Amino acid sequence: MTLFPNTLGYKSELQTDPEGVLHHLLTLDGMSRVTLSRLLDRAQAFVDGDAAAEKAAANALAGIAVCTLFFEPSTRTRLSFQRAAQRLGADVLNFDAATSSTTKGETARDTLKNIEAMGVRGFVIRHHEDGVLNELARHVNADTRIINAGDGRSAHPTQGLLDMLTLRQAKGEDFSRLKVAIVGDVLHSRVARSDLHALRTLGVAEIRVCGPASLLPPVNDSGGMLHGCVVTRDFDEALEGADVLMMLRLQRERMEQGLIASLDDYHRDYGLTEARLKRAAPDAVVMHPGPINRGVEIDDAVADGPQSLILQQVSNGVAVRMAVLETLLG
Repeated sequence: MTLFPNTLGYKSELQTDPEGVLHHLLTLDGMSRVTLSRLLDRAQAFVDGDAAAEKAAANALAGIAVCTLFFEPSTRTRLSFQRAAQRLGADVLNFDAATSSTTKGETARDTLKNIEAMGVRGFVIRHHEDGVLNELARHVNADTRIINAGDGRSAHPTQGLLDMLTLRQAKGEDFSRLKVAIVGDVLHSRVARSDLHALRTLGVAEIRVCGPASLLPPVNDSGGMLHGCVVTRDFDEALEGADVLMMLRLQRERMEQGLIASLDDYHRDYGLTEARLKRAAPDAVVMHPGPINRGVEIDDAVADGPQSLILQQVSNGVAVRMAVLETLLG
């Protein structure tokens, strides 16, 4: 195993206003533990069906228009944001890049500014380019709020939040004794980046990062992704005694040819099977951001087994996105 040193990470100076109040949600890098925990607490109140929380949220965004501006495909993230906005009483506009003027050459900035001119105040944006959300945030009106629903390989903050909520439900609020293994295509994963930021902020004892050499960031990665992590290419070593297994999807749409020999070889070396799961702690939990490549990253028996929290993650996505929308726009 190799322990990588601390390096600088990506932070957005536009995320909070001068008083430190959350203005946009662009990244979890640099978010305070107080702010992160407050969002998780609010989401948990929605999960619990807290009467006061539900009553306050019922019309929290009444009269406010929210646009899901997705330039990449999505199922869980897009639908859960739509569901969250509807539960808060917002007017929801759905943008489909395939049938929009982007096919005629319109830029993302012009698309956003034109929709903003129609009176839309909230934008949930997914884009294939790294860092594009930070740039778009520079050009919006003072009362417009932007939520990052995934930009390139940079960040997916609401996925990070829902993963932390799911982990907190399973293991309690004290993360200081947890051993968490993040396994797979770490190089291309915005989910891994956001999870790593959140896990560090919440004080996880040990973070293990595992994958083939071709799918791990370099030691001097400018994003500082692996600082403080124990890194190994040996999956069995990463599994040993782990409390949490965060399996990652192979990002084949962002991947150059030849980074893995074959899907069969990847499953042999890094696929989570029932036999392999026994190396982890007896009460270990299994997570995956989806969509799952079954039989590649994870076997059916594990994905659908008693230690899997995958559907719980999806369910928590609605509550987390309600908390974020309410905080920024309510």
